[in-house]
Amino acid sequence: MSVETTELSLPSRIETVARAANAVADFISRSGISEEAAYGIDMAVREAVTNAVVHGNRQDEHKAVELTLKSSPEAVEITVHDQGQGFNPEEVPDPTTEENILKTSGRGIFFMRTFMDEVTWSIRPEGGTTVRMLKRL
Repeated sequence: MSVETTELSLPSRIETVARAANAVADFISRSGISEEAAYGIDMAVREAVTNAVVHGNRQDEHKAVELTLKSSPEAVEITVHDQGQGFNPEEVPDPTTEENILKTSGRGIFFMRTFMDEVTWSIRPEGGTTVRMLKRL
């Protein structure tokens, strides 16, 4: 696998999710990742970008979603940054508990953690939340 970095700045529209997924698919196709791992990365990115657009930036088109894709021989690292107020991922209800199992939303963080090897969040001093996801090869 080669070392590559791609950076995108996308508007906070729901259509951005598909655009980000297409960019990730192109990126992944050049990296030699297995089909199974590629599927998981796609799901995780779709969830992270949806959260950035809908919950972080609240679909405010004046705010951007920044997507960074990095590959190395050891891993693929993806960061998604919004310009919202930030949040604590530990406060998001567990979607696997009995009271949440039938809810139609709230599974994004669970999917990200399931499909990726590492998932961390940070809030930048200048504002916005960054989710960093790592998939080891």
